[in-house]
Amino acid sequence: QVQLVESGGGLVQAGGSLRLSCAASGSIGSIFSINYMGWYRQAPGKQRELVAGINGGGTTFYADSVKGRFTIARDNAKNTVSLQMNSLKPEDTAVYYCAADRFHTNPAATNLDYWGQGTQVTVSS
Repeated sequence: QVQLVESGGGLVQAGGSLRLSCAASGSIGSIFSINYMGWYRQAPGKQRELVAGINGGGTTFYADSVKGRFTIARDNAKNTVSLQMNSLKPEDTAVYYCAADRFHTNPAATNLDYWGQGTQVTVSS
């Protein structure tokens, strides 16, 4: 089993920045099995959606709505993944979830093995 713990959410004004972090823990075997890590979000009344993802080779994936504003990064030595969010908009308001999987060929799909509990991001206009 892998546990994911997010941090860094909060309230920010439109145009501001936030940085989310996610730390993975668990047995050595489980941690080493993780290939893909990503950030997903869910706004009230909407389906959970991809924000950004990164695979073990360092290839990144972004939702069109966040390209050029958000950056995902991964530190394999520390088992962490971060999401730098700049130029935030009110429509970015959602609960943001960290997720991880052993094999995940479609970043947009939300059927990942492991999920964090989520952190609230609220962007005021």
